[in-house]
Amino acid sequence: MSHRSDVHHPTETPHPSQTPRPGAADSTTVPAPPLHMPGSAPARSWETVRARLEREGHAVVTATWGEWLSAALTDPALRPLLGRDWQRYRRTGNAVARYRFVTSRMLVKHTAAAVLDTDPAALELAYRIGGRPFLRGFDQLDVSLSHTGDLLVVAVSRTGRIGVDAEPVDREIPFGVLGRRMCTPAEAALLAGLTPERQARGLLRLWTLKEAYTKALGQGMRLGFTEFGFGDDGAPVTADGSPAPGGDWTFTTHPVLDGRYLVSTACQDTGLDPAHDLTARTMLDPEFTGAVRTARHREPGGPPRRAL
Repeated sequence: MSHRSDVHHPTETPHPSQTPRPGAADSTTVPAPPLHMPGSAPARSWETVRARLEREGHAVVTATWGEWLSAALTDPALRPLLGRDWQRYRRTGNAVARYRFVTSRMLVKHTAAAVLDTDPAALELAYRIGGRPFLRGFDQLDVSLSHTGDLLVVAVSRTGRIGVDAEPVDREIPFGVLGRRMCTPAEAALLAGLTPERQARGLLRLWTLKEAYTKALGQGMRLGFTEFGFGDDGAPVTADGSPAPGGDWTFTTHPVLDGRYLVSTACQDTGLDPAHDLTARTMLDPEFTGAVRTARHREPGGPPRRAL
């Protein structure tokens, strides 16, 4: 299910009932479901990821951390690949959390490297306040990451902000108190008339959609979930349930891993004409890459880094 939303992205706190920016792109194309990329995926599979981004402006990739664990543990270049995340990886005491962390970062870098046509170890993953990841020096490519259970999800976009969220379909979400905290009055009224099983499915879908949107904005829980909503067909609506005006966002929800998980994506299309050539050699200024290369080689406490 895919709909153009009514969300504009100003500097102030955005809201889904705002009037869209003039010139925002409008499309009725339903985005394809996420691409599954195990750690052993051949090179031609990663070309599919690049083609998806070139065609749709964004791509969503899924995997399980178990599929990537062997590659992580046997990669002699793991330390330069993780970069500044190496120390966090080493300090994580819980084995499952440590493996999930390292494999998710590998999936992010391999996905970004596929669309940038570069070496994953040449990319530096950094974090904004609140933990939102970004690729240093590649502002044209937005990145989002989600993981739950054994599932990893990475989303990248060249058309604007993107956010992704995932939950297991069997997660129990009680409608009572949680429903009132995360639903608009219109959503709560709609769910109240459903069976408990359908209420749980509906809440899970709304939860992932709202998480994906707020993650895309970098707002987290600061943007109240009761301030914006979605209809039963996935279309964005105002808090009172009225249809929202069109805008520059698309929302999708897909089941993945044989239906065990639900993945929702919020993707912005700014209406601009971003460069289709996203290769690192095109996007980065040579003087900038030289400065980054020098700084990384001089970084204390680690081996020399590979050049960009």
